[in-house]
Amino acid sequence: MTNPVHPFGKLYLIPSTLGECCIGDVLPQRTVDVVNRISRYVVENTRSARRFLSRLKIAHPIDSLTFTELNEHTPAAEVAPMLLPLLEGFDVGVISEAGAPAVADPGAALVNVAHQKGIRVVPLVGPSSILLALMASGLNGQSFAFLGYLPIKPDERIRCIKRLERLSAEGQTQIFMEAPYRNNKLLADLMGACSPHAKLCIAADITLEAELIATKTVAEWKRNTPDLNKRPCIFLM
Repeated sequence: MTNPVHPFGKLYLIPSTLGECCIGDVLPQRTVDVVNRISRYVVENTRSARRFLSRLKIAHPIDSLTFTELNEHTPAAEVAPMLLPLLEGFDVGVISEAGAPAVADPGAALVNVAHQKGIRVVPLVGPSSILLALMASGLNGQSFAFLGYLPIKPDERIRCIKRLERLSAEGQTQIFMEAPYRNNKLLADLMGACSPHAKLCIAADITLEAELIATKTVAEWKRNTPDLNKRPCIFLM
């Protein structure tokens, strides 16, 4: 006689908008429907998660929801206990600060533990700035690497940029990002360190009214350099 399967809840990965935009433009109805069934959340930032759910006009009053924060400062020992509601049969949603959770996001640690415990992980459809930027770049979409943030120290960053340029010259698209308030400094470093013929895609404010997505040579960007200060941005080379 086999033991009955414990009715674990499901861990839903819920993409959020990349900024203030029309919900219907970036989230399918199924994603919204799933959110309407969930009352427990693990989020990167409670304030932004509450604001996002309010914009979805969900059925539950916001104050009736339970939020647990998981961010870069969360001790590793506190991750597994966040799954206790799932072990009791409740569904839980994971929401990142913006875009797809668990991609360049602390939520990946929770997903990893969920798999170890046999909890079903369900990714929902929604915006990912990384993939949207790659799609629109015109660069190699069959061989690419996402590198997250480049080094902050100037010497290390310049060495990293030159290495990435060599990899991109071999045919692999290099994708990276920066804190929005440091975008202009990164762009200046790219234009100073790279060959004038190197191709660089800048994808800023993706899905928003101010969206800028363009692929040009470094020489062309030097002639018309955009102001990227405090604009969410993905760089591809």
